[in-house]
Amino acid sequence: MPPRKVVPCTVLTGFLGSGKTTLLNHILSDQTHKLKFAIIENEFGAVGVDDKIVAQQENTSEEIIEVMNGCICCTVRGDLVEALKRLYKKVAQFDAVIIETTGLADPAPVAQTFFVDEDIKRMYKLDGIITVVDAKHIMQHLDEEKPEGVENESVEQVAFADRVLLNKTDLVEPEELAKIEARIKSMNKTAEIFQCQYSKVDPKHLLNLEAFNLDRVLEFDPEFLKADPEDHQHDDRVTSVAVKFEGELNVNMLQMWIGELVGTPEKAAGLFRYKGVLAVKGAEQKWVFQGVHMLFAGGFSEDKAWGPNEPRECRFVFIGKDIDEESLKEGFMKCRVTEELRFAVGDMVEARCDGGWKPAKVIKIWDDGHPYRLEVQDREKTNIWGPIDEDVCVRAMAGA
Repeated sequence: MPPRKVVPCTVLTGFLGSGKTTLLNHILSDQTHKLKFAIIENEFGAVGVDDKIVAQQENTSEEIIEVMNGCICCTVRGDLVEALKRLYKKVAQFDAVIIETTGLADPAPVAQTFFVDEDIKRMYKLDGIITVVDAKHIMQHLDEEKPEGVENESVEQVAFADRVLLNKTDLVEPEELAKIEARIKSMNKTAEIFQCQYSKVDPKHLLNLEAFNLDRVLEFDPEFLKADPEDHQHDDRVTSVAVKFEGELNVNMLQMWIGELVGTPEKAAGLFRYKGVLAVKGAEQKWVFQGVHMLFAGGFSEDKAWGPNEPRECRFVFIGKDIDEESLKEGFMKCRVTEELRFAVGDMVEARCDGGWKPAKVIKIWDDGHPYRLEVQDREKTNIWGPIDEDVCVRAMAGA
């Protein structure tokens, strides 16, 4: 049986009137990418308009257009899943999917759709989130005070973006554009910004991003870690925190720490996007992770190892609302390996196993990212890992 085709999906978002549909029409009318698209249009009102605008384009005769009414991030999220499954039956007719959200949509639930539904995960992959920004009005949208408990959609759209199209630049003075870019970068250091008019941007900058491919996370530019003097001129609740250090960490401690972060609904709600590239003690492969709110994925890259002369380093970025910068940095740094292990190869210890504490022998240290490989002193000489070098997992023999 031939492998199932996995279709890339691009989420196109931006506040009302920013130029999303204009951009979509540019992509559809541009033939250089040689791609056929299935389009999912989302209208907030009961009567759709954008689908009519798109359908009038002369080059869209082969496109498949689905229209959903309501807000894609809440009331019709289930409809999005059904629409994607329905479209997949026509998968031979298109190469990629573009989802244009309503201007009132938070992109996070849309992105999560591609991680939580098992059928969707087999059929599609999220390629990237493109946010179109109206240069003339974006500052007032970002500064708009919302009622308690109501999210600022413009803030969320900028924070989740992989690419930001700063549109309608002809309506703004160069000095103001510089301030807008600085504001966007203070909220989302990793998104590349393209200035444009009438939403005209070469589609090659917007398609095939593979922004949610774990290996692609390896390529994110470490330059964003350098402090920008403009970054702290605004007291936006949405900020990005970045950390980088040369050295290695214990990946088990990192996973426990991230699990604690995303497992607490109050904390996870404020984490929009996060990703990192890590050097794990005891492993040659690079360990990469990324997440959206409570959804986290991480693992060793299959084809990316640290080079013999490449400095082993760890770096991460968190983008979120009301995030505690010092707490995030402290939690990350606690995962760093800074001391020698307490036990050496050949030492007898007690290991915490399913049936309680059992005598074990250290047979290897830093094995596949784990501080200890242990041989339990049972009949089978069972091998287990000691994931962290603390008494909760591995301790000295009683009386030693």
